[in-house]
Amino acid sequence: MTLRVPHTFVLLFVLIVLAALATHLVPSGEYARTEIDGRRLVDPGSYHAVEARPAGVDDVLLAYPRGLLATAAIVFYIFLIGGSFQVLQATGALDALISGVVTTARGRGEIVLPALMFLFALGGGTIGMAEETLPFLPGLALLARRLGYDEMIGGAIALVGAGAGFAGAFLNPFTVGVGQAIAGLPLFSGLGYRLIVWFVLTSVTILYVSWYAARHRVDASPVVAEPLEREARTGKRQVVVLFVLLFAIALLVVGCLRWEWGLLELSGLFLAVALVGGLAGGLGADRLAEEFGKGCAAFATAALVVGLARGVLVVLDGARVTDTILHGMASAVAGLPSWATVAGIYFVQIALSYLVPSGSGQAALSLPILAPLADLTGVTRQTSVLAYQFGDGFSNVFTPTMGYFMAGLALIGVPWTRWVRFLWPLQLIWIGLGLVFLLIAHAMRWGPF
Repeated sequence: MTLRVPHTFVLLFVLIVLAALATHLVPSGEYARTEIDGRRLVDPGSYHAVEARPAGVDDVLLAYPRGLLATAAIVFYIFLIGGSFQVLQATGALDALISGVVTTARGRGEIVLPALMFLFALGGGTIGMAEETLPFLPGLALLARRLGYDEMIGGAIALVGAGAGFAGAFLNPFTVGVGQAIAGLPLFSGLGYRLIVWFVLTSVTILYVSWYAARHRVDASPVVAEPLEREARTGKRQVVVLFVLLFAIALLVVGCLRWEWGLLELSGLFLAVALVGGLAGGLGADRLAEEFGKGCAAFATAALVVGLARGVLVVLDGARVTDTILHGMASAVAGLPSWATVAGIYFVQIALSYLVPSGSGQAALSLPILAPLADLTGVTRQTSVLAYQFGDGFSNVFTPTMGYFMAGLALIGVPWTRWVRFLWPLQLIWIGLGLVFLLIAHAMRWGPF
C-alpha cells in the first residue's frame, strides 16, 4: 500500500482548523510592543491575560482571504518572479549558458560535473532556482550517460547543485528575501556571512557528488545529448539576455544594500528583466506576454500557499492566543543556554519543512512566531532567518512531499528509494554543517539584529 501525501493546501487548511480548535483550549494573552528604530519588538516582561475570543466557523472560512490580504506584497512578488524567469527560459539563454560550459570542457566529466553543479548552485543562491531545473533534466541524464555516469548523477547535477545553492542562498528572493521581509530585517543583509555559507555548502556538495560519481561509473553511452548540444550554438540574442540578467542581479545587490529597496522595487526590477530580456531574446510582445502568463500560472501554488499559511496565524491572532504560544515557548527555553535555543529553532524548521513543502509558505507560517521568540531568548533575527533557510532548503531534494523534486525524479526515471540511498549521507552532512553555521552566527551575534 502506497502512502499518499495530502496536497499542501489540504495540510495547511487542516492546520487552520486545528488552530481554530486550539483557540478554545489555549488561554488568551498579549505582550506589549515597543517600537525601536522603526521595528516593533516584544517587551519580554509585559505578558498578561486578556479577554478570550475563540475562533468560530466564520473565522476559519475567512482565514485564507485575510491571510492573502496580509501577505499581498509577497504573493504578487512571487507571481512576478515566476513570470519573469519563464520569459528568460523561453529565450533559450539559460539553456545556452549550460551548454556552453559543456562545450568548453570538451566532454570531460571530471570538469563538466563540478562546473555545471557550480552554475546550478549559483542559480539556487541568487535567483532561487528550483522548479527551473526541470527542463534541463532529460538532457542532463543523456549527457551523464555519455560521460560514463548513470542518470541519477545527471539529475544530481541540477537537483542537488541547485538545492545546495538554494539552502545556502545569499540573494534568493524566495527564502532570504521573503524571510527577511517577514522578520523585519533589511533585505539581503548579512551578505558576507551568507556568501561563506553558500561557498562551503556548494563545495562540500560538489565534492560528495563527484566522489560518488567516480565510484559508480558505468559504460559511456554513445547517445549524443541532443537537447544540450543543440543549444550550444549560443546566439547574440541569448548573450544579450544573459547580460540583462547579470546586470539585474548586480542592480538588485546595490539597490537593497544602498537604496533600501523592498519587495515593491524588486518586483519592478524583475518585471523590467522580463520586458527587456524577452524583447532582446526575440520573443516579440505577444509571445513575451504568453510566456509571462505561463510563468505566473506555474508559480500560482507557491504564491497562493503563502496566504493560506498566514491563515493559521490570522486565526491565532484573531483569538489573541499567538502571544500565549510565544510565551510558552519562551518559558520552555528560558532556563536553557541561548545556543540550545538556536538548535531548537533549527530542528523545528527542519520538521516543519516536511509538513509545509513551500519555502515562502513555511516562512509565512513560522517566522512571525520564531522571530519574536529569538528576540526574547537572545538570538538575533538574522540567525533565526538562517535557521528557517536551512530547515526549508535541505529537505527540498529529499522529502517526497516536494512536488517539483518528485517530478524531477520521474523525468530521469529514478525511484525515490534509490535516490534516498544516494543522498542520505549528504543530508546528514548538510544538517550538521547547518548547525555549525548557526552556532557560529549566534556566537558572533550576527545581525544587524
